[in-house]
Amino acid sequence: MNHKSRRTLIAFAIVAILGAGVATSILRPWHGGEAQAANTPPPAPAVEVASAVGQTITEWDEFSGRIEAVDRVEIRPRVSGTIETVHFREGSIVKKGDPLFTIDPRPYAAEVAKAEAAVAAAQVRASLAQTEKARAQRLLDDNAISKREFDERINTASVSSADVRGAQAALEVAKLNLSYTRIVAPVSGKVSRAEITVGNLVAAGASSPALTTVVSVSPVYASFDVDEQSYLRYTAPGATGGKNDLPVFLGLANEDGNPHQGKIHSVDNRLDTRSGTIRVRAIFDNADGRLLPGLYAKVKLGGGTPHPAVLINDRAIGTDQGKKFVLVVDKANKLAYREVDLGPTFEGLRVIRKGLQPGENIVVNGLMRVRPGDTVAPKSVSMAYRSELEPRATTPDRKQAADDAKAEKPKVS
Repeated sequence: MNHKSRRTLIAFAIVAILGAGVATSILRPWHGGEAQAANTPPPAPAVEVASAVGQTITEWDEFSGRIEAVDRVEIRPRVSGTIETVHFREGSIVKKGDPLFTIDPRPYAAEVAKAEAAVAAAQVRASLAQTEKARAQRLLDDNAISKREFDERINTASVSSADVRGAQAALEVAKLNLSYTRIVAPVSGKVSRAEITVGNLVAAGASSPALTTVVSVSPVYASFDVDEQSYLRYTAPGATGGKNDLPVFLGLANEDGNPHQGKIHSVDNRLDTRSGTIRVRAIFDNADGRLLPGLYAKVKLGGGTPHPAVLINDRAIGTDQGKKFVLVVDKANKLAYREVDLGPTFEGLRVIRKGLQPGENIVVNGLMRVRPGDTVAPKSVSMAYRSELEPRATTPDRKQAADDAKAEKPKVS
């Protein structure tokens, strides 16, 4: 190897050494930062925490039900004929005995006249038979007629008397059918629309179409299903110390709270083993007609002696394979699993029957981001507080939605 070749190899070696040094100096800070980041623990997750509320309450249980009419009658014709008159205005209030429909009475009036004539004829025959019987008695005393002929006169008189009673019964039936042509309200209440109008032919019988319906207005029932525990607590015999005036409060779907007060009317005679509930019926005054049969009803049942209770927000309650739990925050900001027994709601908060003490801090928002044993960064809020992080229902602006859709539409070049 000559001098020139040796000098070239030395130059290449120097360049390689310098390149390795530069690479090492560049890579060393990056690897050091990665190691430092790996040793830094992640920040504690932020959660909202509130203290369990201790309060003396009077406990109520809430149920869902439906309003029912005390009396509901489907009006059907009891005689056949043509509807001659409709006497009511649809949706109006009628009193018991008010006329609703009139069926053409003329054929039935003729039947009454015919039956009256039959009664008169039967009475004439019966009178003649009685006269013949009295005459036969005198002749028999004088031995002027035979005993057989006398018996025949007696038999004729008896048959004539029976014919009179039969004719009178037929007259009563005819009069009854005539009265059925005038259909009246059997109960006081609100009448529906006329299903069959003037000029239509109707037939008698239970299978015939209903002409209209009448439902009573006041009072009304509210029927609802009560679970077994609530039945034993409130409505079972002796459950309320022998009191029969257990208060019940009702609210409609658009009403705040339960402004209508009533009382228990009846409890069913058996518990439905399939659903584990029993049907209870409460009765309410409805003078203004606001409680319409069929409406959804929020029923509040209970009352009794005030007692201390623990109250929390439903948002703080989790479900674990059918069990209900909360996450309690200790002094070291560490989470602990706590199983709880739930009671009814009271003024927007849930009653906790067992598992939690007043004043204990629990997670009320962020429950899905943490688990027992985690250390958290708690933010104290009120138990009734609604987090700003929760989604809220809003009414979309149609114009804004159209502008957004237009902005998202891809442009064709």
